[in-house]
Amino acid sequence: MATTNVLTESDLRNQVHLDLDAVACVENAFRSLASGGVVMPPILRLDIHENNGEVDVKTAYVPGLDSFAIKISPGFFDNPAIGLPSTNGLMVLFSAKTGLVEALLLDNGYLTDVRTAAAGAVAARYLSREDSGTAAIFGAGAQAKLQLEALMLVRPIRQARIWGRRREAAHETAETLSEKLGIEVSAIEEPEEVVRGADIVVTTTPSVEPLLRADWLEAGQHVTAMGSDAEHKNELEPAVLGRADQYVCDRYSQCATLGELHHAIDAGVVAGDASFPELGDIIAGKSPGRTSVEQLTICDLTGTGVQDTAIATLARERCVAAGAGSQFVS
Repeated sequence: MATTNVLTESDLRNQVHLDLDAVACVENAFRSLASGGVVMPPILRLDIHENNGEVDVKTAYVPGLDSFAIKISPGFFDNPAIGLPSTNGLMVLFSAKTGLVEALLLDNGYLTDVRTAAAGAVAARYLSREDSGTAAIFGAGAQAKLQLEALMLVRPIRQARIWGRRREAAHETAETLSEKLGIEVSAIEEPEEVVRGADIVVTTTPSVEPLLRADWLEAGQHVTAMGSDAEHKNELEPAVLGRADQYVCDRYSQCATLGELHHAIDAGVVAGDASFPELGDIIAGKSPGRTSVEQLTICDLTGTGVQDTAIATLARERCVAAGAGSQFVS
C-alpha cells in the first residue's frame, strides 16, 4: 500500500508563506540549476485562444531532493472581469526513488505565486542596488502585490508606484498595499511616470504588447520582467535589452524562445547566438552580479520547473511536520 498526502490550499497557506525561507528555497533551486545534474524538460503548454487561456506543465528533478513535482498551471486572463482569479492549478509530488505519488497539492496556484514572487526577490538581491528604496510595479493583480512584498524582504523599499490597465484596480491595489506594508504606495496613470526615478521596476502582466519603453529607463535601475512566459507575451520593448548593461535570464533556452529575449532576438536588437548568464550562475558565483551602481540591469523570469519542485518539497515537509492535510491510502 502507498500513502499520499492530500493538501488543500488552506493547508498550504497556513504552512508556507512569502518569507525569507521561501526566498532561500528558490535561491537554492537556482543554484542547483547552475551546478549541474538537474533534469528539466521544456515547458509543455496548451493554448485556448478563444478564452484567452493557457495551461503550462512544468517539472524538474533536482539531485539531492527525494521528490520531484509536476505542476499543472492554467492561466485564463479574462477571469478577473467575471470575478474569478486568472490563475489556479495544482502540483503532484512524486518519489524520486520509486515514482510513487507522495502528495497532491491542491494549491490553486498559491505555491506558484509564492515561488514566482520569491524569484523576484532573488533577482533583486543579486542585481539591484543595495540601497534601492523606490519600486515601480506594472500590474495590479495578485503577483503585483506579492512582488512588492518580496522586494521588501531583500531591499529597504520605502515607497512604491503601481500602474495597471484598469485604473480602479490599480487604486485598490495601492490602497491595500499601503495599509498592509506600511509604506507609501501610489497608483499612477501614466506608465512613464511610474518608471521615472524608480530604483527597481517589476513587470507582472500577461501583456502581448510592450509596456516598458527603453527611453524611460535610467542608469542604476534594475528591471525584473516576469510576465512574458509564452511566445506571444511581451512586456519590454526590445530596445530595453539593447540598453541593458547586464541582461540575466532564469533559463537561457526558455528566455530565447518564450521570454523577453525572444522578442529582442526577433527584432535584431540581440544576436541570435549571443550568450548571457543565468540567474543561477550569478548565485553560484560563476558570473558576476551587479558590479557598479550605474549599471542598468535586466532579469528575464519565465518560470522554471526547478522552482516548482523546490517549493512543493518545502510545502510537503512543513505540512507533514505540522500534521496538516489528510492521508489517502491506495
